[in-house]
Order: sequence, then C-alpha cells, then structure tokens
Amino acid sequence: MLAGRYKGIALIAVLIAAAMTWAWWPRPVLVEFAEVARRPLEVAVEEEGRTRVKDRYVLYAPVAGYLRRVTLEPGDAVEAGQPVAWLDPLPAATLDPRARAEAEARLAAARATLEQARDIREQAAAEAALAEHEFTRRRELLARQLISRAEFDQAESRRDGAVAAARAAASAVEVARHEVEAAEAVLSYAGAMAGDDAPEPVALRAPVTGRVLKRLQESAGVVAAGQPLVEVGDTRALEVEVEVLSRDAVRIEPGGRVQFERWGGGETLEGRVRVIEPAGFTKISALGVEEQRVLVIADLLDPPQAWQRLGDGYRVEARFITWAQDDALTAPASALFRRGDAWEAFVVEDGRARRVSVTPGRSSGLVTQVVAGLEDGQTVIAHPPEEVEDGVRVAPYEK
Repeated sequence: MLAGRYKGIALIAVLIAAAMTWAWWPRPVLVEFAEVARRPLEVAVEEEGRTRVKDRYVLYAPVAGYLRRVTLEPGDAVEAGQPVAWLDPLPAATLDPRARAEAEARLAAARATLEQARDIREQAAAEAALAEHEFTRRRELLARQLISRAEFDQAESRRDGAVAAARAAASAVEVARHEVEAAEAVLSYAGAMAGDDAPEPVALRAPVTGRVLKRLQESAGVVAAGQPLVEVGDTRALEVEVEVLSRDAVRIEPGGRVQFERWGGGETLEGRVRVIEPAGFTKISALGVEEQRVLVIADLLDPPQAWQRLGDGYRVEARFITWAQDDALTAPASALFRRGDAWEAFVVEDGRARRVSVTPGRSSGLVTQVVAGLEDGQTVIAHPPEEVEDGVRVAPYEK
C-alpha cells in the first residue's frame, strides 16, 4: 500500500513537471509569411493631370465695334471659316492717314507671315512623308529581325513627331490666313466708313474645325480692339499636362510610356510622353509644403473613340512607367530592412527565422526586385516584429 502511495506521488510529480515544462517552453513567434517569386514588375511615377486641347484659339475683336449677341454655346461644333461672331462698325470710328498706313503695313506683314507659314507647312509635310517612309522601312527590318525594338520605337516616335509638326504647321497656315482676313477687315471697314455706302459687318471666323470652348463675351455691346470674344479648339486632339515633382521628372524620358487611369471610363488609356518642360515652378502642397514641380506633356495613343467622353480640363491620373521587367525576382518591400549600411531579410527554414543579406534593386513601393541574397520560392517574413531574431522559431498567422 505504501508502494502504491509512492507511485501516485511520483505520477503527480511527473505531471507537474510536464505542465511546467509545457508552460515555460518557448512558443514560436507568430509572423506573416510571404513568398519570393518571379513576376512582372513596373516602377512608375503617379500624379494627377488634366486634359487640354492641343490647338486652342482665342478670337479677338480686330477693330473696335458693336458686337452682336453671340448665339453659339460652349460645346457647339464649328467648321473652319464659319462665322462665330459679328462686329458692326461704330459710326464715328474712322482711320486717319497714319492709322490707315499702319493698317496697310499690318496687312502686308500678315500676308508675308501667311506665305512663310505655307512654306513651313510644305517643309513639315515633306519631313512627315520622309518619317513615314523611314518608319515603314524600319517596320520591315524589325519583322526580319535586322534591327532592335528600340530603333523601331525611335522611328515611330520620329514619325509621330513629324506628323504632329505637319498638323501644327497646317494650323499655323489657317491662323495666318485668319490674321490676313483680320487685317483686310480693318482696311475694308475704314474704306466703308470713308464712302457713302453703309459699312458691312465684320465676321470673326473659326480658324479650325472644332468646338466652342468658352464664350468670353456673350451679350451685345461695344467692344474694344483686341478684346477676347470666343475661344475655339478641336476637342478631338487632346493632350494631358501633369505636374510632376522635379525629382521624379528626371526619371521620365520623352517617348516614355504613360497610362491614364480613373478618368471616368472603365479602361486604361495608353499615352506617350512628348515634352518635359525645362523650367520648373514652385507650388504649395495641400499640407503647406513648398514643392518644385515640372510640367510633363503627354499624348493619347488610343483612338478618339476610346476617350470621346473626355473634354478640355478633365481630371485623369497619370502613371509614368520608368522601368519594367517581365520576369523579375521579387519580394515584398516590407520583408527587407536595413541593418547598418546593408539590407537584410528573414528567411524561414525548418520553422526558424534565418537572417540573410540581400541586395535590393528597383522597387514599386509594395514589391522590390531582389538582385542577390534570395531565391525563387523561398519564404520570407513580412513586417518582422522585434521578437524575431536569427534562429527564433516562427509560425504563420492563422487567417
């Protein structure tokens, strides 16, 4: 009986020892596991931008006169040469000999500018044709793998630039012709005042086919020479201006890829950087911090049917792709941390955390390229807590 009592005491002692061992046995630290994997990686600069019409024209009153009420509404379509507003001459307004001489000189200068614009248009058209021929030839060479993709992209960029220059030169001819008409209207108006016939009204005509953007003077009344009346532009030719921090602007290159997101449509629009303006400006942020910003101008590459709901001054979110790789070895950025001057990460091996040195590359903010130190398929610890040290047992959170 005494032996049985000793056995019971021994059993209780063993149970107590086991319970104390289990209670004091170190438990694994619960952490968040993440996987090192190969995936597409893009590094981008994201900023808000707004659309604007490439070629906008403000129609000014060529002479002082009485403006008839402007009946066109913003958004109304106009054709090139269509009268947009009418000016009736003032009965008491005449041109003295000096003013007439000045008007004739302005007319001669306007005609010379028109001739110059026509020459520039012919030159731009020839350059556009040459660029189109070069692009076609490069495309054939690329199909036969005789040139690199970069050379083909450069030829395409030159072609697009030459076409845009030709279109701008054609618009410049229309504007110069409009200036000639305005100068001729001044002399015609003065001549009508000098004769016995009633002067004819002056028509302000649209220089391009497009839409009325703004009606700067709606009601009828007397207007001075040079007063803005109507703003016209072609809403089918839009560009996007984006204010980018100067430190980010140096990473963006002309001809680079840009995506426009969250503009109101369901799809993402593709674009290409055309100009990075060389001069920056200071802007106060919403937090009251002075920032140096630079304007980046980008063209829309998608057909107008894809963004026809966009207009002048609409908000878009621009995403400039500064670097991309289709098969990059990546890890979560939260798994990498600095230790002195080096980068390290915790790798999970046999349920324990092992500290390894890592060489990071490009980062998109959430995901970082791994140049050395990690391998595809390894498990790392994201957001490692302070309790994690080299050799500590770890276990994943239960989700």
